[in-house]
Amino acid sequence: MVRQVYVSDTFCAVAENGRLVEYICEDAGDQSGEILMGRVERMMPGMKSCFVDIGRKRSGFLPLSENSESFTGNPLKSGDKAIVQIRREEIGGKGAFLTRDISIPGRYVLFMPMNRHIGISSRVTDPDVRERLRRIGESLSDRTFGIVMRTSSEEADEDQIREEVARLRTEWLDILKEAGNSSPGMRLRSGDERERQLLNDYAGRGGVDQVIRTAGLTADLERQRCSAALRRVELPHGGNIVIDRCEAMTVIDVNTAGDTAASGRLRIPEQIFLETNLEACSEIARQVRLRNLSGVIIIDMINLKSAEDQEQVLTALKDEFRADRIKTVVHGMTSLGLIEITRKRSRPDWYEQETECCPACGGSGRIKRRRLSDGGDAE
Repeated sequence: MVRQVYVSDTFCAVAENGRLVEYICEDAGDQSGEILMGRVERMMPGMKSCFVDIGRKRSGFLPLSENSESFTGNPLKSGDKAIVQIRREEIGGKGAFLTRDISIPGRYVLFMPMNRHIGISSRVTDPDVRERLRRIGESLSDRTFGIVMRTSSEEADEDQIREEVARLRTEWLDILKEAGNSSPGMRLRSGDERERQLLNDYAGRGGVDQVIRTAGLTADLERQRCSAALRRVELPHGGNIVIDRCEAMTVIDVNTAGDTAASGRLRIPEQIFLETNLEACSEIARQVRLRNLSGVIIIDMINLKSAEDQEQVLTALKDEFRADRIKTVVHGMTSLGLIEITRKRSRPDWYEQETECCPACGGSGRIKRRRLSDGGDAE
C-alpha cells in the first residue's frame, strides 16, 4: 500500500493507493484532545456525573468515575477546580464530553499521568513481543503513571520508547505547573496538530510514504471526496451501496443492482451475491472512514446461505478496516444476516461538518452548510 497525506491550511487528507479515505477540515471549533482547566458547576449524583465550566457557553459533561479501575484522581465536589481533557467535541445541544483520565499521545506510547494501567495495542499479536513491551512499560512506569504501547512500538527499541516517555512526562509536569494559577476555560495543552496526529496514528499501520503540501486536491481525489455527499455509491461491477444516517445509527444496504445482467458472465446467483458483498466491503470501509461515521453501524449485506461465504465476507470486512486509525470493531453477523459494527467517535462526521438543518422542513432534511467563503452568514 502507498499512503499519502495531503496538507493545506484548510484541510488534511489521506489517500491509500490513490483512493481517498480521509478528509479533515481544519475546524477552529474542534478542540478534541485539548487539556483545560475546569470548575465543577453542578453535581448530578443520580447520573454519577457533573457539569464543568470550561469557559464555553455550554458546560462540559464529566463522569464522576472513569472507566479505568486504575484511575488515581480524587473525588470531586461542587466548586472544585479540575484538569480535564476534551474527549468528544460538542454535538447538537450537548456540551463537550470530558475526562480527567488525561492521555498525551506520542509516536510509540500513550502517556496517562492519572492512571497506573500498562496496556499493549490489540494490533500487536505476537505473545513474545507483547511480553517484551509489557516489561518495558512496567519498568518505565514503576507504578507512577500509566502507559499504553501503541502499534508502532513493536518496531521501536527500548531507548526510543524511554526517550519519548521522558519527553511526555516533562510535558505533563509543565501542565501541572501552569494549572496552579489557571482560571476555568484556560487552555493548558492544545490538541496535536492534525498532521502530527496522522503521522503518529498511521505509524503502526504501515506508516506514511509521502506528505504533500498543497493548496487543493487533484481533480480525481476531489471527485472522490464528493462521493461522501451521495446516498447511493456505485460499485465497479454494477452493484451499489446505500448509506442512510439515522439518529441512533447508520444503516448501509448492499444491492446487486445491474450486476446480475453482466453480459458474458454465466454465474449462479450465490456467486453473484458473494462477489458483490466482497466488492462492497472495500467501498464500505472507505466510505465509513471518508465520512467519519461513528457509533453503531449496521450493514445489510445481500443474503448468503452458506456459512462459509458469510465468514469470508466478515473476514474481508475486518481486513478492510485494519488500516483504519480509529478504533473500529466488527462484532459479527446477526441471525437476520446483518453485520454489526461500532466505531469510536473522534470528531464531527461529514454530515455535521458539511450540512445543517433545513430551515424549511425543521430538520427532517439537511442543506449544504453556509460558509463565509460562500457569501453566507457566519455560524
